[in-house]
Amino acid sequence: MRAKVEWVDGLTFLSSDDSGHYVILDHSEDKSAQKGSSPTNMLLEAMCGCTAMDVISILKKKKEPVTGLEVIADGTRATEHPKVFTDINIEYVAYGNVKKESLERAIALSQEKYCNISITLKRAGVKVNVSSRIVEGTSDSK
Repeated sequence: MRAKVEWVDGLTFLSSDDSGHYVILDHSEDKSAQKGSSPTNMLLEAMCGCTAMDVISILKKKKEPVTGLEVIADGTRATEHPKVFTDINIEYVAYGNVKKESLERAIALSQEKYCNISITLKRAGVKVNVSSRIVEGTSDSK
């Protein structure tokens, strides 16, 4: 596994991985001028993506009628440098006629066994608070 960033200008970088995919990283006090996610936001996004992939895979294997999944994370950071995450609230919103027990089990497996990003953050001392809910039907994004 390998990653590389190349400076574009200002605090804008082009990030790539060994599969040839690219992401724009950027930081600006003026968020409307920012061209991409900040590295810190990307960490939250990566955690959401990692656990979402686990949960959707587990629900599909259980043949649950899931029609959508959203994973939303809100992080709290220390006020002093290094401004590490201290707490992250993560909410799973499953759409469809999913059994509550199946969703909770999938989340637990992800958070305790499979999602290496969540587990790494927890081992570093971040308190990860989990909540979930099920909405019958399909998500607005579908």
